[in-house]
Amino acid sequence: MTDPSRHNLFNRAHVAQHRDRAASGFSKYAVLKQRESTQLLDRLGDVSRTFAVALDLGCHDGTAAQALRQSAQINQVIGLERSAALARQAAASGLPTVQGDEEMLPFPPASFDLVTSVLSLHWVNDLPGCLVQLRRVLKPDGLFLGCLIGGGSLSELRTSLSEAETEIYGGASARLSPLPGLQDMAGLLQRTGFALPVVDRDSVTIRYSHPLKLLEDLRGTGEQAAFAQSAHGMRRPLSRRLLARMCEIYQDRFSDPDGKVRARFDIIWLSGWAPSDTQPKPLRPGSGRVSLADAVRKARDP
Repeated sequence: MTDPSRHNLFNRAHVAQHRDRAASGFSKYAVLKQRESTQLLDRLGDVSRTFAVALDLGCHDGTAAQALRQSAQINQVIGLERSAALARQAAASGLPTVQGDEEMLPFPPASFDLVTSVLSLHWVNDLPGCLVQLRRVLKPDGLFLGCLIGGGSLSELRTSLSEAETEIYGGASARLSPLPGLQDMAGLLQRTGFALPVVDRDSVTIRYSHPLKLLEDLRGTGEQAAFAQSAHGMRRPLSRRLLARMCEIYQDRFSDPDGKVRARFDIIWLSGWAPSDTQPKPLRPGSGRVSLADAVRKARDP
């Protein structure tokens, strides 16, 4: 559970408001959501298991959940979404949807055989606490499989904004969310009690006709900054002058020969299992029955 006394980086109410505003046109801009939903099915296909009940955490408009419902591996899918507008949209598609918060899961322990999450967890303040809750709502030997936007993403936009603001105002302020790195997430899965954790990264580059088209996509999916006031203090408005200079730097530094600009997203994929007595266990130190020296000697003998 989230500790109310801890320092929060994100204003979760603003995250929900941004998603509410984006809901009506979400599918038009959600290129990454659609891509990673397909990746989710591909990765799930590598697991030789079937799952009775699955939870799609941060389901947005139900894109990933609808794909999961078509999988022969899954019998039932339930969605959870913070945004009221997106939750209604997901429910209208036929997905049983709960409007709720990823940081306060409204489910009893051992409710699900599978929990998935596609591009939502990077907005969670208490990520360790969220992962602990995910492990608890999984049945023993249940699987968590998900992805989030990771550190290194949007480096082109970060650089262009920082240089433009430094040039105009003499200093830069935080305008894009800090994101977790690959090693951060690997450590978190282990610390929060998942068995057999696996973390990897998939870099995706999307090209745009203009930097403003990238900003349009971010707004269209509700991914604009939502800092808690205490996290960034006073921040200058994104003026037309600053925006114009950012675009100039972006186009000069990060464009291809055809004039289109690049935006890189590092997608961090996570998987882990709720502990179970049926899972393979490592041998106790010293319990091996084959001598390494004997094995080397045999390998050398003709």
